[in-house]
Amino acid sequence: MKNNLIWHHHPVDQSVRAEQKNQHPAVIWFTGLSASGKSTLAGALEEILTAQGYHTYLLDGDNVRHGLCGDLGFSDADRTENIRRIGEVAKLMADAGLIVMTAFISPFRADRRSVREMLPDGQFVEVFMDASLEVCKARDPKGLYIKAERGEIKEFTGIDSPYEVPPEPEVRIDADRLSVPEGVNLLLDYLHRRKILRREYQRVEEGDLA
Repeated sequence: MKNNLIWHHHPVDQSVRAEQKNQHPAVIWFTGLSASGKSTLAGALEEILTAQGYHTYLLDGDNVRHGLCGDLGFSDADRTENIRRIGEVAKLMADAGLIVMTAFISPFRADRRSVREMLPDGQFVEVFMDASLEVCKARDPKGLYIKAERGEIKEFTGIDSPYEVPPEPEVRIDADRLSVPEGVNLLLDYLHRRKILRREYQRVEEGDLA
């Protein structure tokens, strides 16, 4: 059936949309263990970028499983399909000229690599939230590690399902040590160096975030 499909080119493309927004489109992919701070840092970065006039969207793991991926479980195959769907959505949003943030455990290197390969060179930014399992267990804001260790949750990453550490992420966040503002500033500096942020930007201070 796909043999009968032909890509239709339109006059308004990614470059036009990005120029209109005065930014370089990108997918900023936050990955790490549950409770490593992915959603918190992604949300803080989006808050600051939006306040400074950038056009963004945040795809969050739990939120997406209420709709787009609501039919998926947590088997290896379902995790792969979850990331494939998110990758396709993020690709469309980047094509719209947006700076897209995604916060997903995304435990498998092959799945993250497949999303990278969907996008033009330089538009996938892998952010590894490097938090120790001990720290994540201590945080455990949703009580998931306790449930997993009791056997109430199966195939939980870090307990009875593996997490494959990114070998060469674009950005590594020391999530055991850095505060949220420090992490945001590290990312702002990186995005500006990469010219994803085309304009001057304001670094974050304690108290700037909601």
